[in-house]
Amino acid sequence: MATILRQLRTKGLKTLLNRTKFYGVAPRNFAAESRWLSSASKPSSAPGGAGATTGRKLLTDTAGPPPGGRAVRGGPVSWASLGLLVVTGVGLITYYDREKKRRIEDLKQAPPEAKAGPSVGKAAIGGPFKLLNHEGKVVTDRDFVGNWTLIYFGFTFCPDICPDELTKLAEAVDQIEKKIGVQVVPVFISIDPERDTVEQVREYLKEFHPRLVGLTGSVNDIRQVAREYRVYYMKTEEEGTDYLVDHSIIMYLMDPNMDFVKFFGKNYNADGLTDGVVEEIQKYGKK
Repeated sequence: MATILRQLRTKGLKTLLNRTKFYGVAPRNFAAESRWLSSASKPSSAPGGAGATTGRKLLTDTAGPPPGGRAVRGGPVSWASLGLLVVTGVGLITYYDREKKRRIEDLKQAPPEAKAGPSVGKAAIGGPFKLLNHEGKVVTDRDFVGNWTLIYFGFTFCPDICPDELTKLAEAVDQIEKKIGVQVVPVFISIDPERDTVEQVREYLKEFHPRLVGLTGSVNDIRQVAREYRVYYMKTEEEGTDYLVDHSIIMYLMDPNMDFVKFFGKNYNADGLTDGVVEEIQKYGKK
């Protein structure tokens, strides 16, 4: 019996120490308590062994949870702090949901012109220019007013892309005229003014279409018109006068007022370009 009591006292003290560390309770004088528990655990002279009962009750009470709430199993978080976290999260979700609904209502009540946004208006493509044509005459953007115009930016020393695009442009212009009887003016603007002189452009365009208009000019003039039409171009692989020019591969359709209508990329073939231009001309006539 004495051996069993000693094992219970030892196991009880270890349990008390472990729980004390877990709950963060300040350390106590366990040596003194051990002696007290030892004496309290012995059978009392009083009837019923009151001393043993008192010792067991003290051990149970001391190992209870700290003041302020019972700890959540698996971590030092109280139910009170967990409840506060949940309440805060619900409050934030409710707030943002209410703000979202309020903003949607504001947009619904806004006037039509405010809801239209930046999609209203025409693209900022095109503008005034002053260049030399392939005959050496000064030409401005106003000389093309009254006609539908397809403009392509390239250079005469281009090995493959520019000849392909100009061939496609020439075919489309003829097909458009056959389909709806409208003569679209094809225009080639050089982005290589250092080599594309008036004479060079004139000789180059003979290979494509008799009505194809070639334009060139000074470095500043070409830079200005390229900026107006949002055209990218840059010299590459430069070795003296032998170089290529990387540039946008786009055709710009301009209406009879020289306002931009639509652009057509390299992915359009001659038939696709023809159909696209015809569609835009027909829509313009119905306005």
